[in-house]
Amino acid sequence: MAHVIPERMTAHVSHDFVVFLIGMRINHWWRPDLWVPVARSMQRMLRELQSQPAAGLLGVTSGGLVNPTLLVQYWRSAEQLMAYATRKDGEHFPAWAAFQSQVAATRAVGIWHETYLVRGDYESVYHNMPPFGLGAVGELVPASGARSGARARLAETAPAPRP
Repeated sequence: MAHVIPERMTAHVSHDFVVFLIGMRINHWWRPDLWVPVARSMQRMLRELQSQPAAGLLGVTSGGLVNPTLLVQYWRSAEQLMAYATRKDGEHFPAWAAFQSQVAATRAVGIWHETYLVRGDYESVYHNMPPFGLGAVGELVPASGARSGARARLAETAPAPRP
C-alpha cells in the first residue's frame, strides 16, 4: 500500500503538460467477445508506454472501473501523444484498426477520449492521500501559506499576462 501523506499537499509541475482522459463504455454486456479485446488492448498500450518513457507518458490514474471506464493520463506534450496515436509499429494503431473493422458497427462498445493542453492555470489538493494523479506526476509541495486556497494555487500557476 502506498504511503499516505497526512498533510495537505498540492502538485507543482514546472512545464506545460497534457491531460488525456480516455475510456470505454460497454453497451452490450452479453458480448464479451467484443468488449474484452478492447479492454485488453488498453492494457497492452499502457504496458508499452510505461516501458518507453521517451514516448511522453508521465503517468496514469484510474478513475474507476464503472461503465464507462475512465483513465486519466498525463503526457509531456500533445505532440508526443499524437505521435504515439499514429505510430504504425505500436500497440495503438492496430487496436484502433481492429475496433473500427470489428467492433464499431456492432455498437456493443463505445470508446471516448478528451484532450486538454495545460499551459498554466491548474490547481490541486490532496489530504491524507498517497501521491495520486497530478501529484504522482509532478512535485508534491505543502498546500499551506500562500498555497492554502484554490484561488492562490491557481494564481501561482497562471501564466504572466501577455502585452
